Amino acid sequence: MIQQTPLAALNERVAAVNDVLNSTSVLTWDSRTMMPAGGAENRGHQIATLTRVARDLLLSAETADALAAAERSVESSAPDAAERRMVAQTRQAFEHHRRVPASLIQERAALRTMAQSAWIEARAKSDFSIFAPHLEKTVALARAYADCIGWREHPYDAMVSIYEPGETAASLGRLFDVLRAGMQPILETARSRPAPRSDFLCRDFPEAEQRAFGLSMAGKLGYDLTRGRLDTAVHPFEVSFTRDDVRITTRYSRNYLPASLFGTAHETGHALYEQGVDPAYTRTTFATDLIGLYAVGGTSFGAHESQSRLWENHVVRSRTFWRLHFPELQRRFSDQLGDVSAEEFYCAVTRVEPGFIRVEADELTYDFHIMLRVELECALMDGSLTVTDLPAAWNAAIKRDLGLDVPDDSRGVLQDVHWSTGYIGSFPTYTIGNVMAAQMMEALRRDQSSLDAEVAAGDYTGLADSLRTRIWRHGRRFTRDELLRRETGRSLDPAPYLEYLRAKYAT
Repeated sequence: MIQQTPLAALNERVAAVNDVLNSTSVLTWDSRTMMPAGGAENRGHQIATLTRVARDLLLSAETADALAAAERSVESSAPDAAERRMVAQTRQAFEHHRRVPASLIQERAALRTMAQSAWIEARAKSDFSIFAPHLEKTVALARAYADCIGWREHPYDAMVSIYEPGETAASLGRLFDVLRAGMQPILETARSRPAPRSDFLCRDFPEAEQRAFGLSMAGKLGYDLTRGRLDTAVHPFEVSFTRDDVRITTRYSRNYLPASLFGTAHETGHALYEQGVDPAYTRTTFATDLIGLYAVGGTSFGAHESQSRLWENHVVRSRTFWRLHFPELQRRFSDQLGDVSAEEFYCAVTRVEPGFIRVEADELTYDFHIMLRVELECALMDGSLTVTDLPAAWNAAIKRDLGLDVPDDSRGVLQDVHWSTGYIGSFPTYTIGNVMAAQMMEALRRDQSSLDAEVAAGDYTGLADSLRTRIWRHGRRFTRDELLRRETGRSLDPAPYLEYLRAKYAT
């Protein structure tokens, strides 16, 4: 009998944790796509139980022994060697969860499904009071969690660290100050121009044809449908059950075509990342968020968002994309788009017009949506804002930043799913993703002179292959800034993002 190496023994323990978390993900996917509303409470208990099982497996005596042995076995390895990183990340997660009571992990997990069900009802009825009690519990549990894992300057720092390690309320504030200062004049220039025609975006677009085009588009971008599928959800999301089963969802509006087009493109970007993780990392630490207890291969939420925003905005929301693919869309919707040119369509879907809904926002106002949410999350976490006062604070922030009067809760404080899932601290990762995407595209263009010509011709394989080699295949092996320094020569830098926006909207 061949004796296992210490690292193999540890990987076997992590694989079991990954299996449980993937099972949890299946239940979560079902709860958002298929489950009847009446199943929410018991589904919450099921997910909570499995989450606790995963945590208990990670903290078991057997895992502790395997971890200690693996640490001894990799002592002589290079600091950035895969095996040493794998062991170090497992140790970090082990110590993280030792500080958090199992009861708190289980309570947070149980709340998610019930809170999501309440949020769906509240959103449909545009009545924040239905969701408010669940959000109050969510915030209270987030504060308790932050206290367990520790923070120095602001309790929000602890929650952000789960999704974007290294960022804090203060570091985000500095980034947002640079972005606000740089984006405001671009926004003013873009809004001073005559608004393009866009009435045709709100005609009647049957869902079946929207779905067919979305699947066609995702396939062109490289999404492998033998390892994935497209479903419908109230709020679009991507979920992976290992790299060989990566699913996406979108939402359809019969009277607003861009919602499904760009929602599908966005989630396709997430899916490409997960499908592109090195097969050797399947069911290992590099394909498992052991701290957040999610089965995910992306190294941070911001890195993940960089891929979704790259494909959504730099590729699909480009003039060259619609010059090439608008004829197919027009064939599917000949009655609705027969009087529209490819250039008119491009101008319509890139028009700058402040709106209420984040996921439908143009590129210039999108980050203002994110920054105001982070501001509100910080206030909820430090207690300077109560859940009861949240709708009024939301409406005031939208008025201040975008000049809009919010008409109802469904188009205001209830529009995002994140708080119902307990994801306090995840919103800044969207803007980080925008910044990272532009920085990566700048580096790719520098290194691949033919990239733009290939993309303009509808050949996305070179772009996908480069991202797979430089980002996706590594899974969680490298941190966000390590990836950026390896591939762009510097850590997170907003300058390329501001230049991208300036060139697209102010020249």
